[in-house]
Amino acid sequence: MSFLAARFDLPAADAEAWSDALLEAGALSVDVSDPFAGTEHETPMFGEPGEPPSTMWQMSRVVALFAGDVDATGILREVAAAARLAIPAYETYPVADEDWVRKTQAQFGPIEIAPDFFIVPTWSDPPRADALVLRLDPGLAFGTGSHPTTRLCLRWLRDHVRGGESVLDYGCGSGILAIAAAKLGAGRVVGVDVDPQAMRASTANATMNGVDARFVTPDDLGSGRFDVVVANILTNPLRMLAPALCARVADGGTIALSGILAGQTEEVRAAYDPWFTLAAVRGDEGWVLLSPR
Repeated sequence: MSFLAARFDLPAADAEAWSDALLEAGALSVDVSDPFAGTEHETPMFGEPGEPPSTMWQMSRVVALFAGDVDATGILREVAAAARLAIPAYETYPVADEDWVRKTQAQFGPIEIAPDFFIVPTWSDPPRADALVLRLDPGLAFGTGSHPTTRLCLRWLRDHVRGGESVLDYGCGSGILAIAAAKLGAGRVVGVDVDPQAMRASTANATMNGVDARFVTPDDLGSGRFDVVVANILTNPLRMLAPALCARVADGGTIALSGILAGQTEEVRAAYDPWFTLAAVRGDEGWVLLSPR
């Protein structure tokens, strides 16, 4: 089966209306992106849950995918007329049917955390036979090693887990940090998340990696404390969770926090000052990891 794509740029404020209307009119999918992505004019967007991003693209690129026998030009005209929108300058082009699973897998290869430490999807071979390998496929739960904050935490764990420690991964997502801690020799390992999908993904990933880690909701965590607490979330949740997370750190233990943009460092540090003196000990692509020095 072949497909037809229609592509056009328009003011960002109009992109949602066009996307909804195109889907209603029969588009198989609609993608909205920064038309300047990959250039010096790209506009990164970051935001906390429940809050709009601080910046927006001035223009958006809309790409609508249709079945190959559809009159895409006619649909654009119908959408514009129904929504009382002006038709932007557009182009259409054919999209060949492909093995989309294989093509998607080709985009995800081994991720180097350190020269001897890799995240490797199940369809790839480890780059080194003697490397520490975490098997993890991209999925619905956050945390495959590709995001800077995940890499920051993995590198921190590699430097701080010596063997036998108890580790709490708060906001575990895919379970990657808990699994890494277990692979690095930690003793008791617990991951916590509020998302049922994350719990299922974490449990399956731990089994695939042959490690012993327990994954629970916050209500089922109990009252234990840990030698190492790591939380890769976002700034606002980290600030609100400061008393709860610090209460989980055992005497003589340590904590690592990520999901923090460099400009948010001070507000997170201030929230943890009653318990720890934190510093940005690592950075990657504008994100930082805070931990006691």
